[in-house]
Amino acid sequence: MKKVTIKDVAAQLGVSVSTISRAFNDKYDIKKETRERIMAQAKELGYNPNPIAQKLQQNKTNNIGVVVPEFRNAFFPDVITGIQDILIPKGYQVLIMQSNENAETELGNVKTLYNNMVDGLIISFSADTQKVNYYKDLLEKDFPIVQFNRIIDKLQTPKVVLDDYAWAFMATEHLILQGYKNIVHFKGPKFLSFSLARLKGFKDAMHKHKLLCCDAQIIDVHGLDINDGKQGMQMLIDKKQLPDAIFAVNDPVALGAMMVMKANNIEIPDEIGIVGFSESRLSDVIEPSLTTIKQPTFEMGQTAAKLLLQELESGIRVSQRIKLSGSFKIKQSSVRLR
Repeated sequence: MKKVTIKDVAAQLGVSVSTISRAFNDKYDIKKETRERIMAQAKELGYNPNPIAQKLQQNKTNNIGVVVPEFRNAFFPDVITGIQDILIPKGYQVLIMQSNENAETELGNVKTLYNNMVDGLIISFSADTQKVNYYKDLLEKDFPIVQFNRIIDKLQTPKVVLDDYAWAFMATEHLILQGYKNIVHFKGPKFLSFSLARLKGFKDAMHKHKLLCCDAQIIDVHGLDINDGKQGMQMLIDKKQLPDAIFAVNDPVALGAMMVMKANNIEIPDEIGIVGFSESRLSDVIEPSLTTIKQPTFEMGQTAAKLLLQELESGIRVSQRIKLSGSFKIKQSSVRLR
């Protein structure tokens, strides 16, 4: 069966193709009666306009790209749920891609989305992203970008983050107030701003309580997953440099460290206390349960989406940073029985 085209509708009514097109795009210069006649004839012939072609004519696709580093933990799916909660009711489709913690894959994802004419981008960067020239080029073209969680400060875009410094300070101080003194920090990738903020929170809490804080107490685990925590903990065991507490950059790193401690019969929290960050779902499953910081993931997604909508609707780029609050979840891994 031959597909009905816009030319067929135009020929049937004796009008131009451009008139049919303006009617379907509800242009101001088409009379109401003419539009109704065209729509009725199109329905009778079984013609449906190509939605992609319509969007190209309007220079707007109503598609938003979202790029995240991974889906292994619930953090990013929860954020995406918040993004969709705002954008879908506004008529947008959310196109989601993940970089698998690889900067090249991430760049390929962004280029694919841009080349497919998404209206804007919401992104959380991979752990090894350093080169940002392409993103700067997009911003110079007035392409809307919003960063969340893992941000790059030199990109002048709206940013949505947790107050990482404040909560890292609180987490470290909690360990100190529990009586731990020889505390180490498992530090995250140096290119991520939240790693630096959490490191500063750790250092400042140690200085406040006049506890030793030297380079030996900053363990660079390089990454953000369970294996990184395992390697960091195993290194301390091999060097016979066991602390009495650990503040980890995030929950997966903390969980990896706990797995190695349990395999080596190190009692948690009696011998070593530990605090994570981001309240993964495994924090309640592991024994003992992991003390951690709960982040407002759904709200983070909503806020990022609202900032992007604001830019799309106003056409004005505002480089602002929104800091969200979290909550401290004290569990078994850090509480000493007195």
